[in-house]
Amino acid sequence: MSFLALVLKNLFRQRVRTTLTVLGISIGITTVVALGVVTESLKASSGEILKLGGADFMVAQEGAADLSFSIISDRDAAALAERPDVARAEGALFHIVRVGSNPFFFLIGRRAEDLAANPPPLTAGTVWAPGASDQVVLGNRAAADLDATVGDAVTIEKREFKVVGIYRSGRLLEDGGAYAPIAIVAEMAGKSGVVTVVYITVKDGYDKKAVAEAIEQDFQNLATISDVEEYGKVDQGVQFLEAANLAISVLAVGIGAIGVMNTMIMSVFERTREIGILRAVGWSGNRILRMIIGESLFLCVVAAGIGAALGVLATRAILLIETIRNLLEPQYTVDIFIRALIVAVVVALAGAAYPAFRAVRLTPMEALRYE
Repeated sequence: MSFLALVLKNLFRQRVRTTLTVLGISIGITTVVALGVVTESLKASSGEILKLGGADFMVAQEGAADLSFSIISDRDAAALAERPDVARAEGALFHIVRVGSNPFFFLIGRRAEDLAANPPPLTAGTVWAPGASDQVVLGNRAAADLDATVGDAVTIEKREFKVVGIYRSGRLLEDGGAYAPIAIVAEMAGKSGVVTVVYITVKDGYDKKAVAEAIEQDFQNLATISDVEEYGKVDQGVQFLEAANLAISVLAVGIGAIGVMNTMIMSVFERTREIGILRAVGWSGNRILRMIIGESLFLCVVAAGIGAALGVLATRAILLIETIRNLLEPQYTVDIFIRALIVAVVVALAGAAYPAFRAVRLTPMEALRYE
């Protein structure tokens, strides 16, 4: 009998116990994968906001609990535009409202001249002209949800707007929302004289990182964001999810290791005489060690595969909830599944440590006398 066949035979001696152990570990892996997918998806959605202005980086209020709570005064926005190292500084005002079936309708207030200079990819119609008031450019997802086309009227927060254009950017939040005149959005949100963010385009010849650092130094109340990893400066949500993911991974390791240890220690106890015979016929302690750890690793790798599959199914299932479907699109990155495999391997090694140590310490005579 080959070494691998012996490992599998040992595991299938107690099918119920082995199955329950795999099931317990796979549930932990499912949680790790599902939360990892949600975290990466929210980070991707957050990263989309960075690209809305087509700028080099975004400026927001430092320390804001959430990006939507960020407030930058028009005076600071104007000061940013006047900097010698800034080619363009466009202020935008965000307002999140429920429209139709979408509770996360992303209404973005922009000035007519800024929108005309840097419009979203239009599929129909045009942008509004300077001086227009109750006009809106809808994302294609929002247009489909509201069954609206160019020339139609739509109601956003009890206010009627005329649809003058429809765009498709390929970004979930942007396509599920709309652009409207910033003055109207400020009136609806009750935020006059402020913007949520300022998109900065650096002048040629200047280093983007150096300009970002200079802005943070000159404006102590503002933070610059170049990529999603810097979102923690203005939004704690993503950081909280990453911390929760780490905590659940650690918890999964702890609980899984206890389950594996229980299974493996019972297996060692039941096979004490058998281990003694193996030692008596020439098996080294190192080979016994490899057998116990191999059994544990096999359990956990199978559980990782099942848990990863269940995690993918779980994240697809939550998309059946309309609220979630409008907020995020699942991101299945390689890192998520590598993390799940690492958790499974750590569980296997931690759970097999004591049983393997006990098996190796058994002498042939001691094991053969065991009843």
